[in-house]
Amino acid sequence: MTTDLATALRGVSGILVTPFDAAGEIAPERQKPIVDRAVTAGVQVLTANGNTGEFYSLTLDESCAMVTASGAHIAGRVPMVAGVGRGVRDAQTLAEASHRAGASALMIHQPPDPFVAPRGLVAYVEAVREAGGGLPLVLYLRNDAIGTEAIAALCRVEGVTGVKWATPNPMKLKAAMQAAPDHITWTGGLAEVWAPAFYAVGARGFTSGLINLWPARSVAINAALEGGDYAAARALIAGMQIFEDIRAEEQGGANVPGVKAALALMGEDCGAARPPAAWPLSDDQQARLRGFMAANGLLT
Repeated sequence: MTTDLATALRGVSGILVTPFDAAGEIAPERQKPIVDRAVTAGVQVLTANGNTGEFYSLTLDESCAMVTASGAHIAGRVPMVAGVGRGVRDAQTLAEASHRAGASALMIHQPPDPFVAPRGLVAYVEAVREAGGGLPLVLYLRNDAIGTEAIAALCRVEGVTGVKWATPNPMKLKAAMQAAPDHITWTGGLAEVWAPAFYAVGARGFTSGLINLWPARSVAINAALEGGDYAAARALIAGMQIFEDIRAEEQGGANVPGVKAALALMGEDCGAARPPAAWPLSDDQQARLRGFMAANGLLT
């Protein structure tokens, strides 16, 4: 990992939405104003093909098209981290496309395969690295049940330089940090609301879907945490808590719908969220979202 990328990962890792048109096809051009707003606000890293980008609802061709488009929109202004995953052959193909698109690093989605061996995960990560032309690797860890030693083994794979920790277990994060090599950058992967807890055990930076509509708030929260001002960070988080509460509903199925509905309220139509997401939002969710947007001056 270059110094610039290592430093950037201590900031806000914005997870870009994937826009669709009225027919449900990807509409990459609609992502550009989102990228421009995030870069202008000071978001340090932008991620294509993350979960807010509906990674698992996209075909391989769509994922390749979106990382290519995101790379063009970002145009080197900040590092682009590109999500790769699913079957190993698909992950390798997407790693190759991400390298061509100018990615600074690959974010490896933890395979949802029901039969995953810890040593098989190591082989998976090694195969992705080879296909990605040696780009730095960031592990996206959503299941810490594989155990501390397995996590440490993944961190010892050549090229692995970061972990996005996306389980609500700060003490397991602390144990993993202690067991892994010192060069790993540990980033909170559960957005703003969990960032203070993860910072408290030594993580730095956090992922964010809020950046698609309100990047300045995410940047301010990160600045407060980096400055050690937890009270200010908590106050800023309290002011956007309702947005994350809505997204967490329906077993997390309102996550992307919350972002896309908010963008629509801003006059930036990014289409529907694909099944099995909770689209459209319920009347109650939509009303609470509109109230949040109005209260914070985000409506058009």
